[in-house]
Amino acid sequence: MTEGSRQMITYVTLGSNDRRAAKDFYDAVLAPLGLKPGYSDDEMVGYGPEGGETQLWVVAPFNGQDATAGNGTMLALAASTRAQVDAVHAAALAGGGRDEGRPGLRENYGPNFYAAYFRDLDGNKLAVVCRSPA
Repeated sequence: MTEGSRQMITYVTLGSNDRRAAKDFYDAVLAPLGLKPGYSDDEMVGYGPEGGETQLWVVAPFNGQDATAGNGTMLALAASTRAQVDAVHAAALAGGGRDEGRPGLRENYGPNFYAAYFRDLDGNKLAVVCRSPA
């Protein structure tokens, strides 16, 4: 980021009804991207790069209601390599996530748009995307 530029997003939260199960799921899913759990308690866990800011929070909803997945809402995670996309998708499925699109090129989004899609244990839809050439 250059001086004077601004981030569009500071962090993202995803609701979970079972934070302990969600932590196990996201520990495995985010590991191939080098993202690690930071702060964690009975109601939330935060992930980010080692030594960096927490950018993804998995939380019990603050209003005390059940967590539900938003229709049309999706979080896209950045991957540096296509192998990371493959590893994240495999970890998601192994951890009980649902497949929403196997890893592969989506050339309609760009010539190097390699992505996979899945839902977490609470039904939140996520993508992992690599935009680098093979």
